[in-house]
Amino acid sequence: MKAKKIHNQLYFQVIVAIIAGVLLGKFYPELGEKMKPLGDGFIKLVKMIIAPVIFITLTLGIAHMTDLKKVGRIAIKAMIYFFTFSTLALIIGLVVGNILQPGHGLNIDPSTLSGDVSQYQAKAHESTLTGFIMNIIPETLFSPLVGENILQVLLVAILMGVALVLTKEKSQKVTDFLQDLSTPVFKIVHMLMKLAPIGAFGAMAFTIGKYGLHSVLNLIFLVGTFYITSILFVVLVLGAVAWYNGFNIFKLLFYLKEELLLVLGTSSSESALPGIMEKLEKAGCSRAIVGLVVPTGYSFNLDGTNIYMTLASLFIAQALNIHLPIEKQLMLLLVAMLSSKGAAGVTGAGFVTLAATLAVVPEIPIAGMTLILGIDKFMSECRALTNVIGNSVATVVVANWEKQLDKNQLQYCLDHPAEVEKKLEV
Repeated sequence: MKAKKIHNQLYFQVIVAIIAGVLLGKFYPELGEKMKPLGDGFIKLVKMIIAPVIFITLTLGIAHMTDLKKVGRIAIKAMIYFFTFSTLALIIGLVVGNILQPGHGLNIDPSTLSGDVSQYQAKAHESTLTGFIMNIIPETLFSPLVGENILQVLLVAILMGVALVLTKEKSQKVTDFLQDLSTPVFKIVHMLMKLAPIGAFGAMAFTIGKYGLHSVLNLIFLVGTFYITSILFVVLVLGAVAWYNGFNIFKLLFYLKEELLLVLGTSSSESALPGIMEKLEKAGCSRAIVGLVVPTGYSFNLDGTNIYMTLASLFIAQALNIHLPIEKQLMLLLVAMLSSKGAAGVTGAGFVTLAATLAVVPEIPIAGMTLILGIDKFMSECRALTNVIGNSVATVVVANWEKQLDKNQLQYCLDHPAEVEKKLEV
């Protein structure tokens, strides 16, 4: 099979687009800001296809299972994994924040803080446990397919999959129809991915044009600390998990390079969701595992967001010279653990969960969020990347636990990513 020339490779085109976007935003900021519709438009196109992809993948995955107990077992194992590593990410953020103390020495007077964080406070206030549970239940059986709530799509897909198993003899035509429908739906995904460089260019040009590279310099230590902590989490923690389960974390990252670069360019983990699901299924993970673990992880397994929450909370406290004893830090950890689940599915979840956490820790004023409002955009890329990598590793691990992982296929895909990419495009 002939290899594609590098300029025809999607990952190369996205890299060039990101660099071009940074340069345009830097030297022509007003024009860069006007590129916003390109990034927004691309993300809207991808969101358009997310619900059908999740619904078809998960429904068919369950429909092809004969033992419904397996579905429950997969869900429980996935949740145990999510809870364990989300908590570990929070602890790592807390430890690094205490050791490096990125906010130390800023000596900011809380009374001088200004800035509007009310929209995040309002969303955080709405993120109650009852509201979260009620929000999972859709208005109608089909309304999730035209909405943006991933958890509602999951609920309907699970119900439909279970119903197809229980009525297998009479509903085989429905299963066959969904199987046939998956081909054109994933073809649409491939068609949309051709526009990824345009979306990445627009999003990056807008970010640099609006916020400027200079806005990150004052708080470069916090941004650097967050990036280094996230990289160490991926390489050491997730790398160890990958090694224990028989695969190489670096090979997995290279296999998913197109999707990861897309996340980097758009700051949106959702932009990569359809591609991640297809590639993980191609790499030997069963369809049911991919359909259940990946979308659920987007709401419950937010490793990058969790690292960010504890680091940002400590940064604000240190910048305002607020001493947090160990018992208060442990309370912060517990609150963050709950709030990160409560804000699942909320747009801008990173900042929303931070607002929800600070609201329950009165020692740190919520107004302190204005200190990082300007650089939050620069940290959102790293949050999204870490979240996506964490969910990809989780999917392979849960598939391995359930013995629903073709290890030979996984190894082949990780060793020959270019060939797999070419096959997917056919």
